[in-house]
Amino acid sequence: MPAVGRVSAKRVTRQKPDDVANENLPWVEDFGLRCANPTHGAEWHSSSLGEFVRLQRGHDLTAAEQQPGDIPIMGSAGPNGTHDTALAIGPGVVVGRSGASAGRVHFSAVDYWPHNTCLYVTDFLGNSPRFAYYLLQTLDLASFNSGSAQPTLNRNFLYSIPVKIPARAEQDCIVALLQSLDDRITLLRETNATLEAIAQALFKSWFVDFDPVRANITRRSREGGNPYAGGSSEALESHLRRNDGSYLDAATAALFPDSFVESDLGLVPRGWRIGTLADLSDINPESWSVKNHPDIVAYIDLANAKNNEIAYVTDFAFDDAPSRARRVLRTGDTIVGTVRPGNRSYAFIHEPASNLTASTGFAVLRPSIATNTEFVYLAATQDTSIEHLAHVADGGAYPAVRPDVVFGLQCVVPDNYILEAFHAAAAPLLAKVAENQKQAQTLATLRDTLLPRLISGQLRLPEAQAAAEEALA
Repeated sequence: MPAVGRVSAKRVTRQKPDDVANENLPWVEDFGLRCANPTHGAEWHSSSLGEFVRLQRGHDLTAAEQQPGDIPIMGSAGPNGTHDTALAIGPGVVVGRSGASAGRVHFSAVDYWPHNTCLYVTDFLGNSPRFAYYLLQTLDLASFNSGSAQPTLNRNFLYSIPVKIPARAEQDCIVALLQSLDDRITLLRETNATLEAIAQALFKSWFVDFDPVRANITRRSREGGNPYAGGSSEALESHLRRNDGSYLDAATAALFPDSFVESDLGLVPRGWRIGTLADLSDINPESWSVKNHPDIVAYIDLANAKNNEIAYVTDFAFDDAPSRARRVLRTGDTIVGTVRPGNRSYAFIHEPASNLTASTGFAVLRPSIATNTEFVYLAATQDTSIEHLAHVADGGAYPAVRPDVVFGLQCVVPDNYILEAFHAAAAPLLAKVAENQKQAQTLATLRDTLLPRLISGQLRLPEAQAAAEEALA
């Protein structure tokens, strides 16, 4: 599944979060597929890219010159930081000009600074900016390399590309269809970011900050007990004043200890211990072999997983698959990239196809029992874990860690009934993330199927609407 074009989150038309939860997808009519005054059948005229938009090279901006602000800097790979000054008025479109991202197209809904690593549209010549964004994506711009050793695009080379252009009204109708799909995908991904943040915050509260334990200490103190059982400090006293544990129901709160004990890493709840992910999971438990493998593997490469989102799954005949396509994935597994771990190439696996296969560049953590599932994922992928892996990675230009380093990440090991309670609280959050990801992939596939045919005029809007409704039925 190709990556979705970037859209400024602040300017996207939003729908109520509750709408996302509707599993029957009864929102086909919300897509904007029906235009008020469509021009279906209107003639498309042949033109060239240079007659459609005007391009200019972006502008230098060194790190020393960059100032704090909220203006996005648009570069070859899309948004790349912010600045206090805009040189281009939004909405705008940029094209990667050099390097590995040459030819990639990005959209900014707001004013922006076009970096010198991109070309940007200075004049849409009366055409829809969004339509230009979509049209440019259908052109093989990277093939127009100007011939230097480093891939580089020259606007004069691009201007001669032939294109077919509809009237502006038709452009707007096409944009209404495609943008509504993009907006829905964006909304699903934003919702997932929120759900993931909630799960991480719950993990941190229970197993890093120990808020329920501190709240129990506070309650016991109010009843005349010793609020500093197991040790005291100014930090603990301050935390007790801030946390009353009111977010926990009484039954769940009662599961937690009401005192701390000393450990090599500081205070931990009484009855818990310091351990590693090896206490709660197995590492790389299954691999395909020459004698045991499916005919087709659905392959996840390191580059295609980031922050619990898998952008591409590629099908290969097993004999033609990359030699690294060996790690068998099952529901509940956590995959963590071991090469350049600071890139955050990780994901939670939920109800996968039986042939889903990860690169050997991932460490696969499989919970030893189901109630450990969410704890293992969140412990392995919390910021402190990823930062630690990035810090200890070695290898110069190809920094990596061994899978056993991921397996050996330290964590507290609570009682099993605490893990059961956490599983009950966190499992619905991660399941909903997976469901939303599946919806987003369906919509992206639909969009990527419709895009080139709509933009070329091969498919007109009534047929596109019918295809969308059929796909979402």
